[in-house]
Amino acid sequence: MAFLAPEEQLLRLRRGCAEIISEEDLLAKLRLGRPLRVKLGLDPSAPDLHLGTAIVLRKMRQFQDLGHEAIIVIGDFTGTIGDPTGKKQSRPMLSPEEIAANAQTYREQYGLILDPVRTRVTFNSQWLGALSFADVIRLAARTTVARILERDDFTTRLRGGVPIHLHELLYPLCQGYDSVALEAEVELGGTDQKFNNLMGRDLQREVGQPPQVVVLTPLLTGLDGVEKMSKSLGNAIGITEPPSEMFGKAMSIPDALMPDYFEYATDVPMEEVTAIREGLEAGTLHPRDAKRRLARAIVALWHGEEAAGVAGAAFERLFVGKELPDEIPEAFVPADEAPGGQIRLVRLLVVAGLAESNGEAKRLISQGGVSVDGGKVHDVEAVVPLRQGLVLKVGRRRFARVTTT
Repeated sequence: MAFLAPEEQLLRLRRGCAEIISEEDLLAKLRLGRPLRVKLGLDPSAPDLHLGTAIVLRKMRQFQDLGHEAIIVIGDFTGTIGDPTGKKQSRPMLSPEEIAANAQTYREQYGLILDPVRTRVTFNSQWLGALSFADVIRLAARTTVARILERDDFTTRLRGGVPIHLHELLYPLCQGYDSVALEAEVELGGTDQKFNNLMGRDLQREVGQPPQVVVLTPLLTGLDGVEKMSKSLGNAIGITEPPSEMFGKAMSIPDALMPDYFEYATDVPMEEVTAIREGLEAGTLHPRDAKRRLARAIVALWHGEEAAGVAGAAFERLFVGKELPDEIPEAFVPADEAPGGQIRLVRLLVVAGLAESNGEAKRLISQGGVSVDGGKVHDVEAVVPLRQGLVLKVGRRRFARVTTT
């Protein structure tokens, strides 16, 4: 692909970024007039991709489409340590078998976003596993304990008396060394990876390499409107979910988060996103109309316009076309059934009286007979936010509207 002018590339790359360190450095590298080596490290401990994790991969695809080299680093070596970023306690160390299985899942899923033919995949065990103990000591001499302890999560754990194990302190050094080994010119990451990414810049300077540019993408708040999107919290929209399920979940996105979802999770032109944001703020655009546009854009991105149209029409028939019963039985679900506001769908069906046992609930879900707020759920391990007014449907005629304390 022919290169755009460096200034035009920078303009396109700004969208969906929380921070670029620094724009001046990135522009200078773009002006080199050749493909840049753009690195993204993936932790193989969480293989399921959703709209939140897709943001940084979509940014990598942008770089690809502009003619740059995409390098995916599967952290098979660092995965045995476990990234302590944002953790209030040590993470369990993964086994090589777990890492291999998760890494394979990632390789299958990133192809939904990146061009596999133009994506270079590496494993950081190739260089980290080759370091001798003397090499590790020399690497550790490149930074200080004070620098490592600048991380907010480490500081919080120290103040709270929560142990920090020595191997965790080495994690940022290992990730930073990835950039040295690859001579990365740009590194992508979420805002929670800022410290680790900047460590790469520091180490590159130490060994005499030009420091990489760090491009940080935002963390997407989940459907609960509180926590970062995560499948384990049940507040995520998976990129492989069926169109109807994806559309129904998108229609439950909190109104206040819609502008962020438009900018970070869709390809809707920024001029339209700005107009939607202004319309919502001025009250001239109804949130439901904006949400329909958002849901359609999300589904179209992953399944195509035709599937988005079908999913939208089905949602309209069910919720707007009054195919819901005029009176839906209420099902009281105590708040203590949902620690942290989340509850397993299997348990919810039993408590709501729509299934007599966990076994029956699993069977109904696996057969595609269960919908949550109009979106079919097929995962028997699904976790959903427990909230007032949640509509459950089993089969064609059995409904329940959740009430809780």
